Amino acid sequence: MGLVNKKVNECILGISAFYHDSAACIVRDGVIVAAAQEERFTRIKHDHNFPINAVEFCMKQCEITSDDLISVVFYDKPWIKFERLLSTYLAFSPRGFKSFLMAMPLWLKQRLWIGEIVKKEIGYQSDILFPTHHQSHAASAFFPSPFESAAVITVDGVGEWATATWGVGKGNTIDIKYEMKFPHSLGLLYSAFTYYTGFKVNSGEYKVMGLAPYGEPKYVDILLKEVVDLKEDGSMRLNMNFFNYCQGLTMTSKAFDRLFGGPSRKPESKLSQREMDLARSVQVVAEMAMLKMASHVKKVTGEKNLCLAGGVALNCVANGKILKEKIFDHMWIQPASGDAGGALGAALFAWHQVMGKPRYADGVRDSQRGCYLGPVYKTEEIETWLKSKGYPYRKYGREELSKIVAQYINEQKIIGWFAGPMEFGPRALGGRSIIADARNPKMQEILSLKIKFRESFRPFGPSCLLEDVSEYFELAVASPYMLLAADVRPERRLQMTEDQNNRFGMEKLTFPRSDIPAITHVDYSARIQTVDRWDNPHYYDIINEFKKLTGYGVIINTSFNIRGEPIVCKPEDAYRCFMKTELDVLVLENCILLKGEQKR
Repeated sequence: MGLVNKKVNECILGISAFYHDSAACIVRDGVIVAAAQEERFTRIKHDHNFPINAVEFCMKQCEITSDDLISVVFYDKPWIKFERLLSTYLAFSPRGFKSFLMAMPLWLKQRLWIGEIVKKEIGYQSDILFPTHHQSHAASAFFPSPFESAAVITVDGVGEWATATWGVGKGNTIDIKYEMKFPHSLGLLYSAFTYYTGFKVNSGEYKVMGLAPYGEPKYVDILLKEVVDLKEDGSMRLNMNFFNYCQGLTMTSKAFDRLFGGPSRKPESKLSQREMDLARSVQVVAEMAMLKMASHVKKVTGEKNLCLAGGVALNCVANGKILKEKIFDHMWIQPASGDAGGALGAALFAWHQVMGKPRYADGVRDSQRGCYLGPVYKTEEIETWLKSKGYPYRKYGREELSKIVAQYINEQKIIGWFAGPMEFGPRALGGRSIIADARNPKMQEILSLKIKFRESFRPFGPSCLLEDVSEYFELAVASPYMLLAADVRPERRLQMTEDQNNRFGMEKLTFPRSDIPAITHVDYSARIQTVDRWDNPHYYDIINEFKKLTGYGVIINTSFNIRGEPIVCKPEDAYRCFMKTELDVLVLENCILLKGEQKR
């Protein structure tokens, strides 16, 4: 009897953990099959602990155990990070001794033994691979991209020693040609201003970006003169007299306070014009650095395409500026650009770069499946759960449900939308979203105060039919991952009075600026998600039905969570958020729940 050839699925598990945004990802035969952040399961925002729940989800999704894995890959090299830590403390000794004493127990008990921890947690017996932090970022940027060849830029706070890199990806390899090294870092500069303006480092940087349009760039000159030596290639040297992150427990020093007119803002205290101007100034410098870096990399590589990753690549305003300058013909940005995406990059690095497996790129579509890589729940299991709880609901077919939800949006109802797989990365993309009417000038305030319980200055992004995006925004490319900011088209803007044009700070919030005011920021920009039927047909149909009703192929899309909590993962999370807020409608796959019918 002859042997039967049976295809063996080769699965690689990528892991990021122990700093912030722990995550897991499985790549099977080179295909990204499942990925999720640990925070979604534990409900601890930016959870840094070992992502055991995310690992278990990925394993279950692929119907495998740890015995079936051909490799496990951790997203950076802990020993080199430890070397950097020791070298930095020695360089600043005896300053920073308190910080050193606080850090050592964690390193000695946990971070130096990551290999053993991984093996113990998942029952894996073989060796574990450790690419560098920025190799994982670069792999996450290039390997899922649609490009056969591209320049690759990674920018974040710090990995082991590197804070930014650039290189070239071709086929199934990436060659990193340059590193900027700690303590000089665009990401840490931005985080220092995040700290100084009263927001939380590693999670509040997007708030600084959202605050920037309310301010004036009055500190740019002093920043470039005293704090940052910005080179023509986009690299920089920071004047470390103004920073404390090498040796202390804060990001900035007393010299920083003196330079910018006082101590840092206390968290949750009232925002002043100073914070707005500081946010605008560091945002301008960040954009300058990214533009210079992109221009330099284009010049030295000659590549037509650009791939971006690292935490700074989540700055959609800077990304939009690079696109607008047409430095490269095409761009692709890793949707989970922060540390969570390192898990995905690590797995792909092992498959392509270490094992030499081929990679196929068609020049059109990426291989990230719309970033819909998390848990999915069938209508049948949702119904079983709803019935067990006695929660009233109505079930509809997909076509009818799309029409009903579109009508609810038109009636100014706010909807919790839970359908299909959960998104991987920080953005809600129509899997776990709160959706509403972008035409309502009061909707931004309503969502901020009654649903999200968050700062009123922060803008909301639109989801727009891909084919209609140029009708609303100065954007001519797809933006499926909400990583590009562009301006609302001039003909859609409302004429401002002289008094309105002269408003400062939060006064800019008090009047609409376009015919889609709820997603138009005070500088006329919007952080755009384009939606096509290929990636998410159900979400596309909702927006398309809304267009049939109103003529507008665009709605508000914000993440399905409240302030301080991660995006919802399970139906239970969605229902809890539904009942804790003033959401009007909850959609769980094919089931619709109305707030007025629920028992309080």
